[in-house]
Amino acid sequence: MLYFSTRDTDKKFTFEEIILNGLAADGGLYIPEKIPTFTESAINRLLSSDYQTIAYEIIKQFTGETFTTELLKRMIHDSYKSFRSDFVTPLREVDDSLSILELFHGPTLAFKDLAMQLLSRMIEEVLSRTNSKASIICATSGDTGGAAVTSFANKKNIKLFVLYPKGRISEVQRRFMSTVEAENIKVISINGNFDDCQNIVKNLFNNRHFAKDVSLTAVNSINWARIMIQIVYYFSALSQYKRIEKNINFIVPTGNFGDIFAGYIAKRMGLPIHKLVIATNVNNILERCLKTGVYEVFDSIQTNSPSMDIQISSNFERLLFDLLDMSSGVVGKKMTQLRENGKFELSKSELKSFKDNFDAGSINQDETVKIIKDMYNKSHQIIDPHTAIAVGIHYKNSYKNSIVLSTAHAAKFPDTVEKAIGINPDLPNISDDIYKMHENIIELPNDVADIGSFITKNFSE
Repeated sequence: MLYFSTRDTDKKFTFEEIILNGLAADGGLYIPEKIPTFTESAINRLLSSDYQTIAYEIIKQFTGETFTTELLKRMIHDSYKSFRSDFVTPLREVDDSLSILELFHGPTLAFKDLAMQLLSRMIEEVLSRTNSKASIICATSGDTGGAAVTSFANKKNIKLFVLYPKGRISEVQRRFMSTVEAENIKVISINGNFDDCQNIVKNLFNNRHFAKDVSLTAVNSINWARIMIQIVYYFSALSQYKRIEKNINFIVPTGNFGDIFAGYIAKRMGLPIHKLVIATNVNNILERCLKTGVYEVFDSIQTNSPSMDIQISSNFERLLFDLLDMSSGVVGKKMTQLRENGKFELSKSELKSFKDNFDAGSINQDETVKIIKDMYNKSHQIIDPHTAIAVGIHYKNSYKNSIVLSTAHAAKFPDTVEKAIGINPDLPNISDDIYKMHENIIELPNDVADIGSFITKNFSE
């Protein structure tokens, strides 16, 4: 399996190269030269397997010969052995039309653990082969940072720098990052929003001299390995789905488009998915694009579902590459339009391809609180605000067969949940001491040069 950039299909890269590079040198995102597909019989065999077996069969399609069979299976086993469910991502039925896939049984109570636990092992293994060092920079709207810190803490030859927008994530999300004691971890707050953090990351990658000097790599979903690993739980969901209905929709709370793009690749691989539904809050750039064909950036609005307070959905570039029939030149032009004008437009045929696979909806803050309350009254399930948005869109659009991806544990957003149902949700026992622990946070200016200087200094120490 070889890879190329969404902005240059001529240069080819191995999986070992792209997992360390993170972002392509031309500013594009890596994508496989071809998407592997499974026959119907192979799909059926996968759907009768456990999570670890499904993960191995899917991931080996993309990693090629990078890891031996024995090593890849061991890394997968070690990544998920501490998850709180034997299913890893258990599926819970709500009613005849709706089931919820719980993606929050990992160490930091969010779906990011599923990819980050394995990604950290893969990066450490690749670096160990040449005794190399790497610096990892990670922008987070809440959950990615905690998952990265937990996964990379005390890893040899790796320095991790996490950027988060000050005051724009929940206290629990922040403490999952800031209370981990590890010399190789630096948690950095900046005055700004998630898009500011993400722009700093991209600008540092685009400074090729800097990126080379500090061996820069990424663990945000701009890194293809994140997408690859997240494909697995779409297959796992259907392996647990016992109803005979077809045309199943996956409703995905998403801001950066990575989680739902993994579902798109699963569908391309042969998984029988009907629609992939983009669930978002008032920062609904993807919903607007689906309805109008115009992808236009507005100011990000702070909400009670902070992981979706995003305007620039990085992974949309990967879908755009597909919609444009793998035309890297046109993708580059549209990204230039976005950078210079704050928007670009899809043609009628491109918009039709988008709509053929996707649907979208948005929910405001007051509705989110009401949905959490209604869900608790109906089923005694306590859901987080991001899951609530997806549940709300399911009922608002009257879908008949839906699986909602529940991306975080309700205890990560206690204020919103308590406002809705009068209950402050308990953290699982493994996490309930984080309120007592000392926080380690570094405040730096919202400035690329300052962040770059800090990384350079700490990388060499």
